[in-house]
Amino acid sequence: MPLWSVDNLFVVVQELKDYQFKENKEDALKDLEDLVKKLPWTDPLKVWELNNSLKKKKTKRKKHNLQSTASKEKLNEDGQGEGTDQKDASKQESCAQNAAGDSKTSEGEAKVLKFRVTCNRAGDKHSFTSNEAARDFGGAVQEHFQWKADMTNFDVEVLLNIHNNEVVVGIALTEESLHRRNITHFGPTTLRSTLAYGMLRLCDPQPTDIIVDPMCGTGAIPIEGATEWPSCYHIAGDNNPQAVKRAANNICSLLKKNENKESSTSLGIPLDIIQWDICNLPLRTGSVDIIVTDMPFGKRIGSKKKNWDLYPACLMEMGRICTPGTGRAALLTQDKKCFAKALSRMGHIWRKGQTVWVNVGGLHAAVYLLKRTWERAEEKRSFW
Repeated sequence: MPLWSVDNLFVVVQELKDYQFKENKEDALKDLEDLVKKLPWTDPLKVWELNNSLKKKKTKRKKHNLQSTASKEKLNEDGQGEGTDQKDASKQESCAQNAAGDSKTSEGEAKVLKFRVTCNRAGDKHSFTSNEAARDFGGAVQEHFQWKADMTNFDVEVLLNIHNNEVVVGIALTEESLHRRNITHFGPTTLRSTLAYGMLRLCDPQPTDIIVDPMCGTGAIPIEGATEWPSCYHIAGDNNPQAVKRAANNICSLLKKNENKESSTSLGIPLDIIQWDICNLPLRTGSVDIIVTDMPFGKRIGSKKKNWDLYPACLMEMGRICTPGTGRAALLTQDKKCFAKALSRMGHIWRKGQTVWVNVGGLHAAVYLLKRTWERAEEKRSFW
């Protein structure tokens, strides 16, 4: 099964569970520098080398397949040009051989690797910033390995993850985060596709389920849902016309990508998007099986003050459209105090199950899993 909820893959050099940071900034950073010499780098670097060699083989295979396809297409078009394509292919082949030769030469000469250190830090009890930790830890790595620092064109990415008193040092195996898949038009608070997948999976969607995201933003959740659970029907909406436009553009991009993958006649995806008011949804009472949404944190969009009115109204309307007894919801928010208060007022229609803590852009947020009770929700006026 593919790891759709994974942002990045890395090999762990060492995990330090209860690391004691000094209160003084200089002392804390000096300890991080000294840590470099004590870490067991050998085996993780062997894993990185193996992963790198596999990636190179995959790239070569892709290039070879593209050349073969291009040459076949050219021949089919006019019955000529085989010689030309073969010449190009042989030219590219000789270039590839030369490149391989160069890398062998450079390996023979013990090529100096380029590297960078990326620090991800969460917690408010540190005397230093992420950049300061990355800078000083990176300086010690450079001294230890005699590698060359390069922030953009690097061979090795060393990861320094600090969460409160936990420190994890690793070496990245993926070149870029996997969370950007399926999204081409980003908004101010676009949810990571990997987190969207995780939220949907927590609800265990079944074939024919109707899944709604009433505050879809740029559409990360419904797009991920329609891609991975095509036997369900997905409905997305937002009150912001700009967000709806971005989501529609992301859906169009996905349809184009599917066309390129399969054929010019794409079957489409089971997803509709509409502009609506979250507190007055144009959906029948009890018609929805699953609700998955990223609620406003009150930071970049809205405000904490507005959330005190918005959250109870949202939970009430979501309870109305959700099927009593079997309906479920996965709701993400960082405004935990406000959500807890709103949920206590809606205890007759929602029961809280599991809570999953997540890091969203450095903010300590939570995904709340809710189960719809058998209690009937307040009926709304008819829309038809």
